[in-house]
Amino acid sequence: MSTDTDSAPRMLPRSTTVELLRGGLRHDLPASLVVFLVALPLSLGIAVASGAPVAAGLVAAVVGGVVGGLLGGSALQVSGPAAGLTVVVASTISQFGWAATCFITAAAGVLQVVFGLSRIARAALGITPVVVHAMLAGIGITIALQQLHVLLGGASYSSAWRNVAELPGQLIHWHGPAVLIGVTAIAITLGWKYLPARVRAVPGPLVAVAVATVLSLALPVEVERVPLGSGLFDEIALPQVPQGDWFAVAVTVLTVALIASVQSLLTAVAVDKMHSGERTDFDRELLGQGSANVVSGLLGGLPVAGVIVRSAANVQAGARTRAASVLHGLWILVFAVALVGLVRQIPTAALAGLLIVVGIQLVKLAHIKLAHRSRDLVVYLGTVLAVVFLNLLEGVLIGLGLAFGLLLWRVVRAHIEAKPLPGSDFGPTWLVTIEGSCSFVCLPKLSQELAKVPAGALVRFEMSVDFLDHAAYETIDEWVRRHRSAGGAVEFVELGPVRMAAALSGPPTREPTRKAVEELIGPWRRTANRVDPVVAGISAYHRGHAHLLRPHLDGLRNHGEADTFFLTCADARIVPNVITHSGPGDLFTVRNVGNLVPGGHDVSVEAALIYALEKLDVRSVVVCGHSGCGAMDALLHAVQAGPELGDWLAHARGSLARFRLGHPVAEAAARAGFSEVDQLGMVNVALQVETLHAHPAVARGVQERGVAVRGLFFDIQTARVIEVTGAGIAEFEEDIPSPAAAEPVRLSL
Repeated sequence: MSTDTDSAPRMLPRSTTVELLRGGLRHDLPASLVVFLVALPLSLGIAVASGAPVAAGLVAAVVGGVVGGLLGGSALQVSGPAAGLTVVVASTISQFGWAATCFITAAAGVLQVVFGLSRIARAALGITPVVVHAMLAGIGITIALQQLHVLLGGASYSSAWRNVAELPGQLIHWHGPAVLIGVTAIAITLGWKYLPARVRAVPGPLVAVAVATVLSLALPVEVERVPLGSGLFDEIALPQVPQGDWFAVAVTVLTVALIASVQSLLTAVAVDKMHSGERTDFDRELLGQGSANVVSGLLGGLPVAGVIVRSAANVQAGARTRAASVLHGLWILVFAVALVGLVRQIPTAALAGLLIVVGIQLVKLAHIKLAHRSRDLVVYLGTVLAVVFLNLLEGVLIGLGLAFGLLLWRVVRAHIEAKPLPGSDFGPTWLVTIEGSCSFVCLPKLSQELAKVPAGALVRFEMSVDFLDHAAYETIDEWVRRHRSAGGAVEFVELGPVRMAAALSGPPTREPTRKAVEELIGPWRRTANRVDPVVAGISAYHRGHAHLLRPHLDGLRNHGEADTFFLTCADARIVPNVITHSGPGDLFTVRNVGNLVPGGHDVSVEAALIYALEKLDVRSVVVCGHSGCGAMDALLHAVQAGPELGDWLAHARGSLARFRLGHPVAEAAARAGFSEVDQLGMVNVALQVETLHAHPAVARGVQERGVAVRGLFFDIQTARVIEVTGAGIAEFEEDIPSPAAAEPVRLSL
């Protein structure tokens, strides 16, 4: 049952004021100063790169810090003008003008609020990372191309094509002082990370801009400086309703809202990985980002989004609450009002150098390597080129289209191969392998491979498919009928969850791989069907995986071998090869009621033990009991089950006596929450291990060959195996590689 509070997105909690007071003094105050120093030059540079008034970057930084910090769903994320929106903002200003761009920013904020109220935030996280990485790389390349012109003393263009075309001419007529200042800013920004930690406490971008500004004032040169009016409040512009094409306006609003939302949510995910505090409420984060964009647009600011550079600096500086983000916005406001004259002294070439570094750093080599390893490089390159040379929205849509097409190619195609097998007593034998999703898309390849098979050959179809549509089924079925009518033979080995026999029973569906595993290890189901389950099981074995055992059994045809003598209970719920992940030739298994070692009183166990140790040279001897054992229950409660069973259980009376005296294994099992019957079962295993240790053949094997003797207990309820020692019980580690993994030629069933 939900309440209104549960169903509505959470807004500003009552504890926010307390957070500001408590957290701000100890941790958040110094962190806010660090973030302020990082954000200030970036906000100015992004405004210049976008072609917006410089004050718009400061307004967005203040609003992003205060409004986004107070209302957002991420406590440590810091919002402000983002490099990821630079390209779309520059294009919007070029198309509609600055005042209309402010209106579009506010409208995008309203749309983000709608997204938050609709609780669809997590849907944005469904975008494949390679498209996001490529989008950011494309934005970075675009920013670097634009600002390279500014660094050379010229003006940037809104089109990447024109920036590239005009670059040779700009290089010929470059402006020396601007280049010197810009290169100085780049060198300091890139080299700052190599300085001692104490020096790096001051953000590199701030130092780069400060040094470049001092250099421009010290040298007798004329350079272009930041165009800022007499004050921040004088620069605030009210939004204006766009004129003209409203469809283009709507597309732009949607573009700004989607990009700002996706960047903010992905940044929030990254920030959550950096700390162990409160997790992000993604719907609330969209509400906060939308509210910040509404306010920023109404005050003449740039669009706002979560920024990873500022957020990472916030976390690394020790911030604990949202107070750090709010305070950093207030510091920017104080700076913009009180020190506006200082801002006007900053050369644009210094900001251009800073933005070139920011743009280049958006192109991450790790992302390119990841795209190459995951075979997504075509998606990455296609998205980058489209973002750079078309526009951001078209680039992202093209990237998503490429990613979706690649996904379909990978999912719907199947691996199909027909090849001859080594000589057989039954004539030429061919193996046709079909793996994956077999549909009409695969028909050309399927027909091509089947055409290789000669008439009259023995053909084995090995099918590991999770999807089989009617077209593929009919193609295979028709080929099989023609091949058999020509004198050939065909057998099917179906390893996957989909069966040929069920292909026409209904519409084709994708079956989970787990189904095939469950069929392999699951028990028979008792039904009203009169089919003999043994006969049906043998048929399924022949059809499913008999041929997989053949190569492993070839080497065992003329001599037997075993690794372990395995004594366990006759209970049908214990499947030794399953719980030990073993195959043919591994376990020499002996079963009896209660997994008992009666000594010389039972020649079958004695004979099997001697044969395993002296003829098979087994390396270990194992006794395995289990939970809910009927033999142990009858022994504990003195159940009268007839003379034969009574005489047999007499061999376990020593286990019962040791249990009642307080065996350490029973005590350990009791502490673990096992019942008395299971405690007795574990004590019985421990005593059978003692009996085996005392056996002359076992003792000789231990001394001469290092034979291991081990006690196991299978807990049916949890399907886990427990080790039983003389002093207690222990769990097995799960990170030990299996013998089958170490030796690929072996197959475990």
